[in-house]
Amino acid sequence: MKPTDGTETTPLRLQVGGPTRAELRAALRSGGVLLNAYAETLLDHAIFDLRDREEISVVECALADLHLSTGATLPEVFSAAQSHGFELAPPDTGPYLRLAMASQANAPDSVLSAGTSPAGALTVASAPLTDDASFPKGFYLRVIEGEQWLRGFRCDDEYRFSPDDRFAFQVPGR
Repeated sequence: MKPTDGTETTPLRLQVGGPTRAELRAALRSGGVLLNAYAETLLDHAIFDLRDREEISVVECALADLHLSTGATLPEVFSAAQSHGFELAPPDTGPYLRLAMASQANAPDSVLSAGTSPAGALTVASAPLTDDASFPKGFYLRVIEGEQWLRGFRCDDEYRFSPDDRFAFQVPGR
């Protein structure tokens, strides 16, 4: 897939799973990764209990690259990605992707929360852990003034992401 800016998308290979929850939190701390309260809530979920390590490949693209030129809801994003041959990443991918992407560019602004998807964010496309709209839906990665963030986010199925919003999807079979 070619992003709208004409550059080729190269999948990033990373290991997901393996360490205990405490070891994963320690790795995030030692990597200088900051967490918001929603990320902490997600990290407390049973999905982060010890599981076998697996290698996955992820690719990053804007919603416009998925032909969602007017933006889309989360279910629409997932559907469009699957029609382009992508899969949802395992729900515990966010922290491992944050650790693997130490060179993510700085966000163009330092606004942490404004009711919209923040500029410079990379949302990890994974199935929500619950249908409860008050529980965080997943993770996004952002670098603000040189500090790496792993942030959880909430939204309902009516929230529309912008065509410029970027998501990380799993590439099957890699």
